Amino acid sequence: MFKVAIIGAGSVGFTKTLVSDLFKVPEFSGIEIALTDINERNLDMIRQIIEKIVAVNGLPARVTATTDRRKALEGARYIMSCVRVGGLEAFATDVDIPLKYGVDQCVGDTLCAGGIMYGQRNIPVILDFCKDINEVAEEGALFLNYANPMAMNTWAALEYGGVNTVGLCHGVQHGAHQIAQVLGVKDEELDYVCSGINHQTWYIDLRVNGRRIGKEELIAAFERHPVYSKQEKLRIDVLKRFGVYSTESNGHLSEYLPWYRKRPDEIGNWIDMSEWIHGETGGYLRYCTERRNWFETDFPKFLEEAGKPLAEHKRTTEHASHIIEALETGRVYRGHFNVKNGGIITNLPKDAIIESPGFVDRFGINMVEGIILPLACAATCSASISVQRMAAEAAMTGDIDLLKLAMLHDPLVGAVCTPEEVWAMVDEMVVAQAAWLPQYADAVPAAKERLANSKVATRDWQGAARKRVRTVEELRQMAGAHR
Repeated sequence: MFKVAIIGAGSVGFTKTLVSDLFKVPEFSGIEIALTDINERNLDMIRQIIEKIVAVNGLPARVTATTDRRKALEGARYIMSCVRVGGLEAFATDVDIPLKYGVDQCVGDTLCAGGIMYGQRNIPVILDFCKDINEVAEEGALFLNYANPMAMNTWAALEYGGVNTVGLCHGVQHGAHQIAQVLGVKDEELDYVCSGINHQTWYIDLRVNGRRIGKEELIAAFERHPVYSKQEKLRIDVLKRFGVYSTESNGHLSEYLPWYRKRPDEIGNWIDMSEWIHGETGGYLRYCTERRNWFETDFPKFLEEAGKPLAEHKRTTEHASHIIEALETGRVYRGHFNVKNGGIITNLPKDAIIESPGFVDRFGINMVEGIILPLACAATCSASISVQRMAAEAAMTGDIDLLKLAMLHDPLVGAVCTPEEVWAMVDEMVVAQAAWLPQYADAVPAAKERLANSKVATRDWQGAARKRVRTVEELRQMAGAHR
């Protein structure tokens, strides 16, 4: 049997799902699950849950839990990562500091100002993981990265870490489920090809029982849906203009483009406040903050669920277990994976990390080659790829000037801020996040000095510039007025 290590296993609910999925594969009943996290409390909770699943189902599996990452990785054939470097403390500065400069984000963990800085924190840690994998894991081990920013993390692991890596996200499956719902068909009746980059993937071919679904039919289906017609206004608008639907949620997509969140008075045209994910300013930060004590309610529920037979667990569409099953058994799995392009998508840069269809069997992950994106989709992805490339290089070298150039070229940041504001914003974010940015240690003193002398950074942001953003209540009222 083989060993699966999970880094960041303290993401209790997600780890429970990943492990339960693995145990649904009959051949995997005796595998070793090695859990590791820096948070001992969360690590102990997930250990209890997984051990209960093993005991209740009489599995011969072995479960270990340790804060010693290298020990967990020792001899592992598969390594999964679902870490968030800096936690809520760093995340708050990803959202709050850009907001002072007028950069309004809903999530801030993939692109835009927050996503770029998240990558600066994550990449040094990802490279530490890679070093350990190369030194102590099984030779040829596969690193399955679930952590955001997906493209930057995967780029770093492949380009700089030298580890066999695939990036995994569930956005494609979720969007496909939406499309099936609006068309009134079962998920299994919908066949699709989705391609692009993570969180900017596009359903470029849709078929229901073999019949091609065109732009006009899909638009009509979304516009008549009683819920999605209100929650996905921005995605529907992009569908009308681009001709294809995007995988990403209304709130996520809104911060990757330069058109919808740059004028606060118009944000209400495009968002829906029924749930944070549809566009609320700082919505994900608020959601995570309000759930910071989740273990008081969710842990007892997870522990209770762990006592049920695995037969009652429906295997999810998360890719990890299906990929490992295909590699170990040869049963073919088709999914959408984040890998280095190398010509897979012909009109995107070869060095980019793309998300596109592939098949997995005992010979590995085999991507479908020769895909051509619609020109508008390729243009949008290419702009983000340029930012990701600069941001990954900056994270590797600690080059604060390159980091500022990456931020300047971000579509939404560039639509809102002047170069002088971008320079000040990056200085402020680097200083605020210095504890998680070891590669920028030498740049912090000069950044502090520039901030002290900057007219832009010391402006009364609660005055003139603050008028460019809105409170959650104002956004809720605006969104209601446009329904």
